[in-house]
Amino acid sequence: MQHCYIYMKKLLKNKKIRETSFRLEVLKVLSENENPISMDYLEQSLPKFDRITLYRTIKTFLDKGLIHEVLIAGESKKIALCSVECNEENHIHHLEHVHFFCENCKETFCLEIEKVPTIIIPNHSINSFEIQAKGICQNCK
Repeated sequence: MQHCYIYMKKLLKNKKIRETSFRLEVLKVLSENENPISMDYLEQSLPKFDRITLYRTIKTFLDKGLIHEVLIAGESKKIALCSVECNEENHIHHLEHVHFFCENCKETFCLEIEKVPTIIIPNHSINSFEIQAKGICQNCK
């Protein structure tokens, strides 16, 4: 467990985010979950907290490239840790994986993909895009 806190402290420092005990708790919950989690799940997993502090923490983590939002149509927004390479200017995790929503268990997964498709839209400049898929996960098959 000590190793985990050392890693989380280093992660906050690398992202230039001031370390607080609450931020470490939020980061701990996020790091314990391989898949994106809902705000409800995050709130239930934290000890007593102030809701405004939580939402400010999430905004800071988003702005600094520490976490990303997963928005699947018709589902509640979820959040997940970004890859180490993401930063304030560029969330590159979208180029590495697809967000997969299982229609059976309702879990959302960040899954690695072998090749990112090339998308060209005439007379437009694409800065980023996300790939989402819905179906049945390997656990539910």
